[in-house]
Amino acid sequence: MRDPRMALVGLAAWTGALAGTLLTLGWAALVLAAALVGGAALARRRPGTRALVAALLSVLVAVGVVAVLRAAVVRDGPVADLAAERAVVDLEGTVVSDPRPVQGAFEEQVIVRLDVDRVVGRGRAWRLSAPVVVLGGADWAAVPLGARVSTSGRLAPSDSRGGDEVAALLVGADAVATLEGPDVWWRGAAGVRASLRAAVEHRPAAQRVLVPALVVGDDAGLDPGVAEDFRTTGLTHLTAVSGTNLTLVVGFVLLLARWVGVRGRWLVVVGALGIVGFVLLARTEPSVVRAAAMGAVGLLGLGRNGRQRGFRALGVAVTALLLVSPGLATTVGFALSVLATAGILVLAPPWRDALRRWLPRWAAEAVAVPAAAQLACTPLVAAVSGQVSLVAVVANLLVAPVVGPATVLGLVAGLVGLVWPGLATVIGTVAAWCVAWIVLVARRGADLPTAAVAWGTGPLALVVLILACAALALLAPRVLRSRALGPVAVGVVVLVALVRLPTPGWPPPGWVLVACDVGQGDALVLRTGPGAAVVVDAGPDAAAVDRCLTDLGVEQVPLVVLTHFHADHVDGLAGVLEGRRVDRVEVTSVPDPPGGVQHVQEVAAEHGVAVSTVAHGATSRVGEATLQVLWPPVPAPPVPSGASAANDASVVLLVEVRGVRMLLTGDLEPTGQAVLAAALPGLRADVLKLPHHGSAHQDEAFLESLAARLVLVSVGQDNTYGHPSPQVVSDLERTGARVLRTDLSGDLAVVVDPDGALGTLTHEPLGPASTAEPGGAGDR
Repeated sequence: MRDPRMALVGLAAWTGALAGTLLTLGWAALVLAAALVGGAALARRRPGTRALVAALLSVLVAVGVVAVLRAAVVRDGPVADLAAERAVVDLEGTVVSDPRPVQGAFEEQVIVRLDVDRVVGRGRAWRLSAPVVVLGGADWAAVPLGARVSTSGRLAPSDSRGGDEVAALLVGADAVATLEGPDVWWRGAAGVRASLRAAVEHRPAAQRVLVPALVVGDDAGLDPGVAEDFRTTGLTHLTAVSGTNLTLVVGFVLLLARWVGVRGRWLVVVGALGIVGFVLLARTEPSVVRAAAMGAVGLLGLGRNGRQRGFRALGVAVTALLLVSPGLATTVGFALSVLATAGILVLAPPWRDALRRWLPRWAAEAVAVPAAAQLACTPLVAAVSGQVSLVAVVANLLVAPVVGPATVLGLVAGLVGLVWPGLATVIGTVAAWCVAWIVLVARRGADLPTAAVAWGTGPLALVVLILACAALALLAPRVLRSRALGPVAVGVVVLVALVRLPTPGWPPPGWVLVACDVGQGDALVLRTGPGAAVVVDAGPDAAAVDRCLTDLGVEQVPLVVLTHFHADHVDGLAGVLEGRRVDRVEVTSVPDPPGGVQHVQEVAAEHGVAVSTVAHGATSRVGEATLQVLWPPVPAPPVPSGASAANDASVVLLVEVRGVRMLLTGDLEPTGQAVLAAALPGLRADVLKLPHHGSAHQDEAFLESLAARLVLVSVGQDNTYGHPSPQVVSDLERTGARVLRTDLSGDLAVVVDPDGALGTLTHEPLGPASTAEPGGAGDR
């Protein structure tokens, strides 16, 4: 990077956007004024920097003012004021996002984003422009993007921030009327997207979703397990709109243009039209605009003198984007895009040149580009996810040959399908074959023993990681240049990913129960003997529960008990059954929800394991463990309206191992807890697995009556359900119980020493825990 001036301009724009977006009007004005004073002082001391300082100050102030004005419209306008009063209003506006179905507490709802231009409420009417998110009924699912609509409902304040900031939420908007249909370009884009989906409709579910995701970022319906595999292997960028998508699509359009004879400035026109067309296909949301800008920078980087031109273009792109949408400055996606692009432009060339000493140019380029992008993004990814991927570079390298064909063929299938659906199906099939390879790489990569390692998100941990990445960026060219050290360094990275690092002291001697850190879900392991255990629930992710059992050395599972059929308890079943001797699976007597029941039956049948229903009151001895089924009774008790039948049908087990009594409660709701307390008034336990991940919905009298000394909470980090409830945790701690959580401590082990004393040990897993929140109707 010979000329850092445009990088400084981009940094100035980012600073102004952060000040205007995050600070109040007074503080933002103070920051901008301080910048002006400081810049003037610097220019006076160093006259040669006056032009640069003037440019930086101009950009900082311009973006800052735009951010302040935008924040004023969103936070302090009429819509925000009405939302603060929770007023009932009539709205008119344009649909600016595709309807997205979400599962509410009792029924499915649809989320839509509106650019509101007229609002009527509290006896007044306003003409304005304000973004509002609508939470409406099923009618919204049929509303096309770009349509102008009218609706009514109750406004509520929005706590969103950054690039997705909105003025308010509109709830209870079940009815919607279309005032005007979308314009012709929106109808055309919708037609291409529909044609693309139809071209791959016959393919397996993952391929059916991922082909549109590669082309235009349309990943609706992606299986949470596949999404987690992509996160672990650093392939998530393929499932969202990114600069890569635009580079491939527009690059293909430019190749076609050159093939038909377009030259000179007309190629620039074709490229610009290609970018506009891509934005229309992928939707004009902030993330898409950001991806288009980063993709345009990438295209510049492919041309003559591309590295220098590309870096200057990156500074211009950052400044332009923040002038248009200053809220992007606070979004993780924007930061990752900028970091990845900068990494490719700055780090990749010297790495490529070093690798060319002992690799062909194409191979050196293929390794250097994803490695540079990954290294530049690693600290931020770790800050967000709490883990560092060790297989991301290799995974991106393996899928690189098929990403381009899959993207281009998917686009062609969508276009051809408008006139010849049969041929589009053939083209779509080939694109899906390419995607099948990507899915395979993601799945196998995520299953590697050390695909990713846990990393702290505190300041010290992140500073250490930043320094390590900076040192690696500086030392990598010297190491890779050596014909002896280069291959050795690459081999060490591969070896670390393939071989699980030893964890001294785990499993701990005398362990009787382990609550596995599987994210937002339950997976409990009861020791029954050397290398053997009973597993109660399997969590939401097969890789996470498999990792936990492998760390514990469990090779035999005489019994698997699935407390109920919600995804966060059963979706990981394959991880328990794969590669272990499993005798039988027992489940609750209430087959709800049907999707979970089908999943369990299919996975068990695939592994040749029998599935049966638990018997209420039955007591069994499995190795060192004695298990008694306390719940559900037969027949199952009636569940009041609004409660979760699946949760209240959870199998409740009273288990004793080495004299320790443990109550495992699944997701039992207050209704079931109260009935159980009445039926067993003298029930006591040394260890309690807190029901429903510590939900606020508990029968406090029942929990306190158990007199548990130790309470385990199986819960996902930063989950959106608010689990565990601080009030519930506080109430239990007031009784003298010690409360431990998997989101804070990792795997939780209950141990008994030779004298019979009860203790605990924790274990931070090397592999990633699932961050998915599958849940079901009972999760709230």
